[in-house]
Amino acid sequence: MRKPLKAYKNLEFLNSEDARSVRILCEYLEPRARFGRLNVNRSVIFFGSARLKAADPYYRAAADLAEKLGRWTLKTHKPTQRLHIVSGGGPGIMQAVHEGAARVDRKLSVGLNISLPFEQNGNPFVEPGRALEFHYFFMRKFWFANLASALAVFPGGFGTLDELFELLTLMQTGKAGRMPVVLYGREFWDEIVDFKALARRGLISPGDLRLFRIVDSVNEAFQALTRKP
Repeated sequence: MRKPLKAYKNLEFLNSEDARSVRILCEYLEPRARFGRLNVNRSVIFFGSARLKAADPYYRAAADLAEKLGRWTLKTHKPTQRLHIVSGGGPGIMQAVHEGAARVDRKLSVGLNISLPFEQNGNPFVEPGRALEFHYFFMRKFWFANLASALAVFPGGFGTLDELFELLTLMQTGKAGRMPVVLYGREFWDEIVDFKALARRGLISPGDLRLFRIVDSVNEAFQALTRKP
């Protein structure tokens, strides 16, 4: 007689609609345990397009900024307090920042990937044990917010804007602490989002415009991200 499967070994059940809450909980508990083992608790989060190539000036700027931040945190922070370089773990800007961090120490990089039918493959600069893959967008965004001590946002599409505005909303409403936020590339941001119009129309407070800073150089971004609150 075949022995019955225990519930926690029953893959058919674990992948069913009834076990969705279990899968969601796994995407909270497994990363938490892994980050604890790796001493990943403070990070600079990078958002940006997966579609930008290595020849793009924004790609090169993202790599240089990550390298500069990596050298700074190794020099100024104890091992348990270092800021890790965290991105979505995929190509484009995400690969750029881990390429830059790898010039200093590959162990500074953490990639929070997401399973998608296209474009979101892991990049070679994140070590396997420091690369996670999520199914649920909202759990992935939870971990971005949870780990964030500073935020750098490069040009991107729907996903980048979604991630940026979620974190700005959390800070605006007091659900997350204030942190340095830089939007890199004034020519892009001035064209894509008219932040001042939101304030003029009374849809955000004028003070909300101080939640972020638009920058145009690696040095300016570095100074903004490393300033003390």
